[in-house]
Amino acid sequence: MKVFHKINPLKDVLNHHRSNSLKIGLVPTMGALHKGHASLINRSMNETDVTVCSLFVNPIQFNNTRDLDTYPRTLEKDIHFLEKLGCHILFNPSVQEMYPYPPVVEFGFGEMEKSMEGAFREGHFSGVALVVAKLFNLVKPHKAYFGQKDLQQFVIVEKMVKDMNIDLELVCAPIIREESGLAVSSRNQRLSEAQKALAANLYKALQLGQQLLAENHDISSVKREVSNFLSQWQDICPEYFEIVNTCTLKTVDYMEDGKEVALCIAAYIGSVRLIDNIIFKK
Repeated sequence: MKVFHKINPLKDVLNHHRSNSLKIGLVPTMGALHKGHASLINRSMNETDVTVCSLFVNPIQFNNTRDLDTYPRTLEKDIHFLEKLGCHILFNPSVQEMYPYPPVVEFGFGEMEKSMEGAFREGHFSGVALVVAKLFNLVKPHKAYFGQKDLQQFVIVEKMVKDMNIDLELVCAPIIREESGLAVSSRNQRLSEAQKALAANLYKALQLGQQLLAENHDISSVKREVSNFLSQWQDICPEYFEIVNTCTLKTVDYMEDGKEVALCIAAYIGSVRLIDNIIFKK
């Protein structure tokens, strides 16, 4: 695996691959890699000729400096992880390399960024969109792979790609879970074993919501029952539970047959903030 910390050498190698008609796949990450990332890397390696994994903790998408400071950074382990998978290229730039001067460009996504994550993390999606746009411009991938766990992020990136006519295919891969149901996440590294067991109840809450929808309960009663379920544990501090249209991210007031919705949740377990979702079609 080739490791690049600078933009120009990376572009030179990728230009060479493109000149030989090789198909490039990109897996953008912030490191602290786990089996969820492995599923994205493996899929890219099966579907493209050259897989690029970017590893960059993007400071401008954090509205909480403590969250940025405590975000897991495990570069040596990540390199070994990617080498075992057979990843072809790792791009691991410094903040100075990605932002040689303070960025002034901002992205706005209207109502799409005002709910759920956007409501609790001001400026988050502008920061995500900017770094993803920069990576797309630098790598020029044919395919880019994201995980469903960050569903709102994927939908917003998808909107950016369509609006800006960026020529690539986006792939949203299913959530990878622990045996307990807990969605794998880099932030799980900050949880104790007891907290991981507690956090598994977030998935159980989503499953409860899905079951109630399947049984034709109305949206308000589903939200109420999920809230009651989570209230059993004082160490789970929910931020939101929403049921939204998967294409627009708008909150739905009632279920329509044949329509797809996403049940989305965010909560703190101790000082660690976790998100999860289930996609449901009646």
